[in-house]
Amino acid sequence: MSVRELVVLGTASQVPTRHRNHNGYLLRWDSEGILFDPGEGTQRQMLRAGVAAHDLNRICVTHFHGDHSLGLAGVIQRINLDRVPHEVTAHYPRSGQRFFDRLRYATAYRETVALTEAPVDTDGVLARTPAYTLDAHRLSHPVESYGYRLTEPDGRRMLPDRLAAHGIQGPDVGRLQREGALNGVSLDEVSEVRRGQRFAFVMDTRLCDGVYALADGCDLLVIESTFLDEDETLAVEHGHLTAGQAARVARDAGVRHLVLTHFSQRYSEPEEFERQARAAGYEGELTVARDLLRVPVPKRR
Repeated sequence: MSVRELVVLGTASQVPTRHRNHNGYLLRWDSEGILFDPGEGTQRQMLRAGVAAHDLNRICVTHFHGDHSLGLAGVIQRINLDRVPHEVTAHYPRSGQRFFDRLRYATAYRETVALTEAPVDTDGVLARTPAYTLDAHRLSHPVESYGYRLTEPDGRRMLPDRLAAHGIQGPDVGRLQREGALNGVSLDEVSEVRRGQRFAFVMDTRLCDGVYALADGCDLLVIESTFLDEDETLAVEHGHLTAGQAARVARDAGVRHLVLTHFSQRYSEPEEFERQARAAGYEGELTVARDLLRVPVPKRR
């Protein structure tokens, strides 16, 4: 049975707290696992969440600030220690190659896995698989940063009433799907487009075109909201978003489920992030993330 869910490993920003680990997010997408922004302590959080190195197929790093990347060393070494049998691909800003190299070889260990490096240096498609297309968009932060987006290919939804009207049933339904037409009846006449699911991951950034491109029409949007609205000046200065800004992006982009995360240690009441997001006009499903939370990708429309 396929599973599509977000496993939240950490939700702090620059400084972890007693209750929030540095960043780390695993997206389970059917048989694949994509790890986003493994901050310090990610390997231990994976253990607590029941996530194994064998679950990882890709690692996506938005930028090379420590709270988003210091966990790379441990995760990469664990992948090798466990002899993960499949290819693991790492995406990260090409401008941070020297940081990636230092983290990959931070200490001595035995390499047993062919880790594929696929750095990002421009907006566009990074990978195409039967299950999704992965692309990246540049964000606005003091260091080069990219957000990531998965888009499932559109499919077809068969319409039982129309099939019945044309007398198509049993094995003939599968034949029609494979061949596109049967006895003069086209696939379009008895089905409709089933929109593919969309997921986006947006970390440290000011408002910019890339944020909106990533969020557009998402079923599940994971987005930083480091600051509350009263500290918007600080957010802009340091290259971050507020809860209200993130919610307005989600509202305008038609996001179905909004996940706020990456909270400054200065705030002790997470419910205020939800209040400000609702005040900004977002009416969809809303989650203020906490460590070790699991968030399912919404069912297809």
